[in-house]
Amino acid sequence: MEPPQRTRTDGPVRIVVAEDDDPVRRRFVSVLSAWDGCSLVADCATLAASQEAIGDHQIDLLITDCNLPDGSGIEAIALLRRLQPQAEGMVISVLADETTVLDAIRAGATGYLLKDAGAIDLITSIQDLLAGHSPISPRIARLLMRTLGAPQTPKAPTAPEGLLTAREMDILWGIAKGFTNAEIADRLGISRQTVPVHVRNIYRKLETTTRTETVYEASRMGLIQL
Repeated sequence: MEPPQRTRTDGPVRIVVAEDDDPVRRRFVSVLSAWDGCSLVADCATLAASQEAIGDHQIDLLITDCNLPDGSGIEAIALLRRLQPQAEGMVISVLADETTVLDAIRAGATGYLLKDAGAIDLITSIQDLLAGHSPISPRIARLLMRTLGAPQTPKAPTAPEGLLTAREMDILWGIAKGFTNAEIADRLGISRQTVPVHVRNIYRKLETTTRTETVYEASRMGLIQL
């Protein structure tokens, strides 16, 4: 009998890490092990080991590199989507080509961060993802906007004047650049507790539900340029 499904509020977030670079994997494990909100189910160096962990355990989140020695982490995300559709998959990789990024998203990845994008606030990124957001690095956001952008139309929708406040525009630019809520707060010198409030207001005004959708809609409306 399969173990019962549960919501993420039942306890620590159950996480599998798939990363073949030993120093990187040890750093991830160290950060996650020190977080009370995490239950590290397995840390794997191969695709096979991550697939076995996904098959043997109920998890909430898979964090995977794309380039593993015996295959692609995208295969692990696809397996996770089939076996545990309630779980999330997040890529942390050096790969940023269009094919890899789109394949990861099609497989079910809901976050995509680049290892070369500076220090990754791993815990904040996980919390953002599990809160329904899609943490993505700026280069990935730009790639997605170019790829998923709507075809030429007579005229894109124009945002009503004053739709967003000045502070909400500041927050929107941070979202477009792929910053986490914590990074946005630090850069703007505001409380970290106020950023999610502004983000929700932006979602409501733009009638969006994710960060990627928000950046796309804001670009179409002429609020930002990518």
